Amino acid sequence: MKLFRNLLLVSVLFLGFTAAQAQSKVAHINTQELVQAMPETKQMEEELKKVAQTYDTDYKSQTNALQAKLKKYDAEAPTQTDTENAKRGAEVQELQKKLQLYAQNAQQELQKKQFDLYAPIEKKAQAAIKEVATVKGIQYVLDSSPGKGLLVYTGEDLMTAVKTKLGI
Repeated sequence: MKLFRNLLLVSVLFLGFTAAQAQSKVAHINTQELVQAMPETKQMEEELKKVAQTYDTDYKSQTNALQAKLKKYDAEAPTQTDTENAKRGAEVQELQKKLQLYAQNAQQELQKKQFDLYAPIEKKAQAAIKEVATVKGIQYVLDSSPGKGLLVYTGEDLMTAVKTKLGI
């Protein structure tokens, strides 16, 4: 009977210790919603809109110039020699390639600008999340945005112990 009582006492203490350790604080946040609500995001969107309008205006003016030249060459084609028409055709093709390249470069520059402007906003949001988690004693913060995962992880990491167990 004494053995049973000691075994029961040890079991209760062990379960109590395990339950106390297992009570890691976990929270969640939708970072997409957070970032969207930040005033910096609205400023970023306005700046990107201005840059996109600039590229769009340039693209449209180049397109109009190309169309005007193409219309002129089509109207003059019957009065020109075959050599001159071939030369003009090659010129138009080259201008079309340049216009296409401009559109691709503009898109890439716009994406780069968006990334450059978004990075500090994301960093500020991450820092705020981490600070709040630390103040509240939260060990794990999960991102509840669709397709996201763990943001803050200060709990025990079992990687080292498991690698040791496996001999890795």
